[in-house]
Amino acid sequence: MKLKKSMLAVPLSFALLMPTAAFAHDHGEGSDHAESGMEASTATPAAELRITLDTALTEHAFLAIEAMRKGIDGAEDFDQAAAALTANSDDIAAAVSSVYGEDNGAAFLEIWNSHIGYFVDYVTATAEDNQEGKDAALAELEEYKVEQAAFFATATEDRLPAPALEEGLQMHIDQLLQVFDAYVAGDFETAYTGEREAIHHMSMFAEQLSVAIADQFPDQFEGTNPDTPAVDLRAQLNYVFTEHAGLAAMAMQDGADGAESFDQAAAALTANADDLTAAVSSVYGEEAGAQFSEIWNSHIGYFVDYVVATGEGNTEGQEAAKAELDEYIVEQAAFLDAATESRVPADALEEGLTAHVGQLLTAFDSYVAGDYETAYSSIREAWAHMTMPAAGLSAAIVDQFPDQFGGGEMPAEMPNTGFGGTASSELPYVWILAGLLLAAITTTVALRTRKQS
Repeated sequence: MKLKKSMLAVPLSFALLMPTAAFAHDHGEGSDHAESGMEASTATPAAELRITLDTALTEHAFLAIEAMRKGIDGAEDFDQAAAALTANSDDIAAAVSSVYGEDNGAAFLEIWNSHIGYFVDYVTATAEDNQEGKDAALAELEEYKVEQAAFFATATEDRLPAPALEEGLQMHIDQLLQVFDAYVAGDFETAYTGEREAIHHMSMFAEQLSVAIADQFPDQFEGTNPDTPAVDLRAQLNYVFTEHAGLAAMAMQDGADGAESFDQAAAALTANADDLTAAVSSVYGEEAGAQFSEIWNSHIGYFVDYVVATGEGNTEGQEAAKAELDEYIVEQAAFLDAATESRVPADALEEGLTAHVGQLLTAFDSYVAGDYETAYSSIREAWAHMTMPAAGLSAAIVDQFPDQFGGGEMPAEMPNTGFGGTASSELPYVWILAGLLLAAITTTVALRTRKQS
């Protein structure tokens, strides 16, 4: 499949960008300057490009793994899981078509979807214990890797060179296959650890692709850079929050099914939270880290309570879990409101957290009821929804601590790696939470004391 040369004549437009919502808030004198600073640092055209790519590509890795898992299990919801993965591809292709026309959109979609089909072939051959079929699928994936790398290299005018792209695509392929093979072998710890690595790997590719595109079409992106400390902050939050939604939804499914992999699925969800807590503890000590962890992890526990109660047919237990989630929403919103000095106001946070809780409960209840179409639609909604708190919170933190997030020039050279991150992509989570926790520790203690009294 050849990339049409006409594709290169049309710069990537904002039609590619999915809308995001930041919970920014005027908070008194100087707010005009503050809002201007936030827009310049976390919501630039290049930042929106990176976040759009990050959200779609990480969701691709997540949904691909889950669809493969459903396939080998012969699960009733395999068709709906596969349809969610296809819808993820269609979202990207529709954006390409809106800029480059239907022919180029179809060309992109054919290449992209081919590797999904080859993964399905691998799953089918595994289920049939057909080594020849597995080898054929691997050979097809090898051809895909070369074709997809050539597509991106041509599109970016070698800003992302084909050899580095092939290396990165091989890593993507290897990660998905290793996760799948580990799951089939019953090595669930390796499977879920690998799933998180595969999701993160695609986040790094989103960063590199956005840098290449922004450099290629500077006028379309107003000369802004998607690889600044401020945008790194937003992207890190975007990755953690969206992954949380996906892992939570699938852990709840495993719980409902009594799956052997439930403990490891839950551990992956906990590890997602621990990434934040470890950074807090490294700066403020174990006690401060535990305070943060207790609030964040509480709602994970309440979801588990809801799953257990559902399995027992315990309506009273379900209602108790919902009541705990309602309390969590208020507590978490107050925490972030105080921490950001009302840059992320409690009422907006409560609304957003209520939507998050509702989406996961709807996904779970629909799954239990056998309404798999609604279940996967809600999972995708939950994934997309978490981009909004990432946008709002990152904007608030950058506005609150502008000295920590200076710099916005485009890099002098394109990143020379196979989907690896640039130096600034390894932004410590300490940067995300240092000011946040310092401002909020006192509030957290007060909230907890009041709740216990």
